Amino acid sequence: MTGRKKTEPMAIYEQYIGMSRDDYTSYKDLRKRYAIRYGERFNFAYDVLDVLAAAKPDKLSMLWVGADGREKYITFGEMSRRSNQAAHFFQSLGVVKGDFVLLVLKRSDLFWYCMMALHKIGAIAVQATHLLTAKDYIYRCNAAGIKMAVITGDGDCTERFDQGQPYETVTLKAVTKRKQAGEGWIDFEAGMEAQPESWQRPAGEADTCAADRMLMSFSSGTTGYPKMVCHDFTYPLGHLLTGIFWQRVVDGGLHFTISDTGWLKSLWGKMYGQWLGETAIFTYDFDRFSAPDILSKLEKYKVTTFCAPPTMLRMMVNEDMSAYDLSSLAHCCTAGEALNPDLFYKWKEYTGLSLHEGFGQTETTLTVGTLYPYVKPKPGSMGLPAPGYVLGVTEETGCEAPAGVTGEICIRARQERSPDRPKGLFTGYYRDEKGTDETFRNGLYHSGDTAYRDEDGYLWYIGRNDDIIKSSGYRVGPFEVESVLAEHPAVLESAVTGVPDPVRGFNVKATIVLKNGYAPSNALIKELQDHVKSHTAAYKYPRVIEFVSELPKTISGKIRRGEIREKDMDAAPR
Repeated sequence: MTGRKKTEPMAIYEQYIGMSRDDYTSYKDLRKRYAIRYGERFNFAYDVLDVLAAAKPDKLSMLWVGADGREKYITFGEMSRRSNQAAHFFQSLGVVKGDFVLLVLKRSDLFWYCMMALHKIGAIAVQATHLLTAKDYIYRCNAAGIKMAVITGDGDCTERFDQGQPYETVTLKAVTKRKQAGEGWIDFEAGMEAQPESWQRPAGEADTCAADRMLMSFSSGTTGYPKMVCHDFTYPLGHLLTGIFWQRVVDGGLHFTISDTGWLKSLWGKMYGQWLGETAIFTYDFDRFSAPDILSKLEKYKVTTFCAPPTMLRMMVNEDMSAYDLSSLAHCCTAGEALNPDLFYKWKEYTGLSLHEGFGQTETTLTVGTLYPYVKPKPGSMGLPAPGYVLGVTEETGCEAPAGVTGEICIRARQERSPDRPKGLFTGYYRDEKGTDETFRNGLYHSGDTAYRDEDGYLWYIGRNDDIIKSSGYRVGPFEVESVLAEHPAVLESAVTGVPDPVRGFNVKATIVLKNGYAPSNALIKELQDHVKSHTAAYKYPRVIEFVSELPKTISGKIRRGEIREKDMDAAPR
């Protein structure tokens, strides 16, 4: 590999790691030499967006496409100017440094203007999905102390927000798309467009520090109420690994991560690491996922790098992918749930490209992954620990688990602010000191996710701590059984849980959604059980199988195994 020529100016990301990604010779070299350098007042909006806008104002920052086919080509210069207008408008309404502002904007380009504007002010951005109910809004606004909410005019989002009144702290409400909302709503676009396009960075105490709180995100809430996860202004630098090394974005390219802006995943793939790599973001404002529709967009707009969760990729490979010209794709990634080997091989068969898996949480950036070209993918494995994180697989004793032994994924970290805190690791749970203390113990961040290492150091995902099934002295991780079931032609998706048994403690249970053309039967149950027995250790096979029309999921699409467990516990004899 060769790095940039010494006569060429440094790319903006190189200014933070001191070299080109192509200067690293191996994964070992990357782990050894990778280090992030930044100033104590680092602020992504000023130090990345505005720098790019000044140096390359006409360079494309985003290609936005609406569900109706409308297109917006937004340059870095325009992105900066529009964020300045948004900052002025927020400020005119009384939003100041430290205020919490809720953003419910789907895939509107206004999300990016608002995010950068809030960064410039030092206000704290809080993302949320448009699928929330009035009850969800009440919890989020009151728990976080939201001062202002900016809500999409799509559908009945503003009506649902108003159903949650009165809120304890919300004093400002703004609606987008110029919708005639109910009483008390401000027209955000009209107000923003009336503002000046220039903005002066504040001085002194009004300016931000790298250690200041920048954003707060609600966790997925697979069990209990969502936690409030806080990140500081160094969080975007944690995504150097995400965009530059994992997604492998290219200068002048077009990157597409499928994610709604209501989730932190949008910050993984639609903002920080991509602009640090000077690639444009492709944003498609679709209403409902359609595999043929997405494939046609990849073809039409010549997307160069692509990231989507396995669930969506699985729907795509079920289409006739040979009907689409995907030759522009140079690199593909997946995250959000564990990747089944079967899907890995199908994607490579149809595209010629490997899927590079990545693992992280709302509390982190990329912590484990297959970083091309330093790490060769092993189908079914998450990959190797990402540089910047000292990560281990820990047994209950606190000792590192030997190869092949399941343990909890832990990261070396301290709860308090520290110069050696991994960039991208959260600073704590807002208003939850007890939860924060329970997560940061003995100098480690405890992720709650379990895995094992193989002899080469690759990590293989097992499941959440709560998902592990203890049956007759064996520990069974749901993902391995679900992966085997996914290889059977009758299975669309499945959830593996433990169901109480008086002899074994728990039996392995599979709750299965069948593909079209298949019907539940005792013969199919036996066929599925035999299939699992023949492809993994016999003790892992599901002794109980239930067929359902759909699996319970969170509003972010994650399977709620806990809901299945609770139902089975309630039905168990006492």
